Amino acid sequence: MRRITLLASILGFAIPLLATASAQAQTRTWVSGVGDDLNPCSRTAPCKTFPGAISKTSAGGEINCLDPNGAGQVTITKSISIVCDYTEGGILASGVNGIIVNAPAGSIVTLKGIDIECFGSGINGIEMINVGVTLHIHKVQVRNCRANGGNANGILVAPSSGVAVVTVADSYITNNGGTISNAGILIRPTGGANAKVSVSGVKLEANTNGIFMDGAGGGGASNLAVKDSVLSANSNAGIAVSSTGSAFVATAANSLITLNSGNGVGVAGASLQRALAETRFPAMAPASPTPAEPCSRSRTTKSPETGPMEPRLRR
Repeated sequence: MRRITLLASILGFAIPLLATASAQAQTRTWVSGVGDDLNPCSRTAPCKTFPGAISKTSAGGEINCLDPNGAGQVTITKSISIVCDYTEGGILASGVNGIIVNAPAGSIVTLKGIDIECFGSGINGIEMINVGVTLHIHKVQVRNCRANGGNANGILVAPSSGVAVVTVADSYITNNGGTISNAGILIRPTGGANAKVSVSGVKLEANTNGIFMDGAGGGGASNLAVKDSVLSANSNAGIAVSSTGSAFVATAANSLITLNSGNGVGVAGASLQRALAETRFPAMAPASPTPAEPCSRSRTTKSPETGPMEPRLRR
């Protein structure tokens, strides 16, 4: 009898521990279109949404997609990777932001294989706010984030402190931006924060601006590097840079900038530099009523520490 009582006591103590262990965050979780957020988000019992999975994924862990899904808008508050390489990790962001990155300093966030559709009413497809962190965006599509003509962007990089390091590669950013101050990628640090943005193998098409570096928020010195990309059919500029405060530096190499209604590359303000290397500007459109001045076809040229670069025209 004592043995039975002792065994029952041990089981009564162990079962809650097992339940607690199973509820603890995992390093890898899964989402599926037929999943359930009440599940543990395992490979055999996946969750349905990114918010459901992120709460069960440890910092530095990874969320994977099992099949095409509508995984929902999500706010990221820790280091994490969301990787949906071989299927569609879909986010429908009507009237809201698709992904908000609001993580502590030192965080590393990776977004891969995600499809974000804003339906014309969504705000920002992806936005980084507050503390600058490292954000990798790879094989992502962001479409139709226009907030019905309001303040909206495909990707917004807007740290208010620290240094934001953002790499965008092999992605499609199309039909975004509600106003002339918005863009497929808007870089607008505030409060002295810095932004370092790399764009490689990206198509930025039919946005208001393809990329806009905007110093109006009082950001610190910031850099943009564009390579092997296409910036076309945007309703304003392909690349626009504006800063009268901290130095903003934009470079473009081996890219095609064409069919934009405004300038191919436009700059405004005393505290900026630009450099272009093997970048093509066919079918340059007339200048638009923007604060930017047009940039001629040029190879990379050196410039003084301050002031815009003087391009060397091709003969």
